[in-house]
Amino acid sequence: MGFWEGRVVLVTGAGGFIGSHLAEELVLSGAKVRALVRYNSRNDWGMLELLREETRGAMDVVSGDIRDAPFVRKAVQSCEIVFHLAALIAIPYSYVASESFLDTNVRGTLNVLQAGVDTGVRRIVHTSTSEVYGSAQYTPIDEGHPLRPQSPYAATKVAADMLAESFCCSYGLPVSVVRPFNTYGPRQSARAVIPTVAVQALTGDVIRLGSLDTTRDMTFIQDTVRGFLKVAESSETVGEVVNLGTATGVSVRQLVDKIGQMLGKELRIEVDDQRLRPDKSEVATLIGAYGKASRLTGWTPQVDLDEGLHQTTEWLGRHLDRYKPGMYNI
Repeated sequence: MGFWEGRVVLVTGAGGFIGSHLAEELVLSGAKVRALVRYNSRNDWGMLELLREETRGAMDVVSGDIRDAPFVRKAVQSCEIVFHLAALIAIPYSYVASESFLDTNVRGTLNVLQAGVDTGVRRIVHTSTSEVYGSAQYTPIDEGHPLRPQSPYAATKVAADMLAESFCCSYGLPVSVVRPFNTYGPRQSARAVIPTVAVQALTGDVIRLGSLDTTRDMTFIQDTVRGFLKVAESSETVGEVVNLGTATGVSVRQLVDKIGQMLGKELRIEVDDQRLRPDKSEVATLIGAYGKASRLTGWTPQVDLDEGLHQTTEWLGRHLDRYKPGMYNI
């Protein structure tokens, strides 16, 4: 019997990109998955809608709001392991709606942690972001790199991470913090750079972007999900922060070139001023070390960028109706 067989697991943010893939993999691994999605009057479950019916049907999908403490406590009740991914994540939107980010990312995390204490969960895996590091002071970035949030989004994630660590110290809550670098893959929204480039490339020859020289560590979704599972399975990760990255970087300009070559197109780039971050908020370089993840859990990235881009672009090509190529999605 595998580690996940029969375990009752909660995934908050299950309707999102990473959350939907994680919930799917947990079902396939034999877990009893409670999938928390944000309530809306359309009964829309986000990216869970794209799963095979038998996979989605095996989940207990619960609609609500992470900011509501009684609701969160009820959702956590009877769960052995909680993967906390629910968050507002779009950096440009955090410039115009910072209070929403504070409420969701900080208060929402507090609600999950307190529910974990009250109900006695075996493990909480809290999701951080590489954006908390700010522009790299050295590369690859390890977990000891200073935290320098350069956007309201990143600041709320630092606060959430510190809450998670404090609950581990103060209450003995078994928390692990997973810090993914830039995850990409099928089902990702156009708010992220790879879908933004690929969708525009699939529907035209002009690519409208912001900064072209920022460098990111692109980690394929299957690798990120494996990392989440391995962190939860390891007793060595309790009270620890663990990066998930590839230790290699690629610039936005290089991504455009790679996708253009893959599609057999000569793409023309236009810089769109509305896509540029404020100068001091732009994070220049994020490249993550994964030595700690490897040492504590045995995790290493397996999918190289070319293969990941191929899978992602192929999926996007089959789902263009879900995207608006001519519209900037903050």
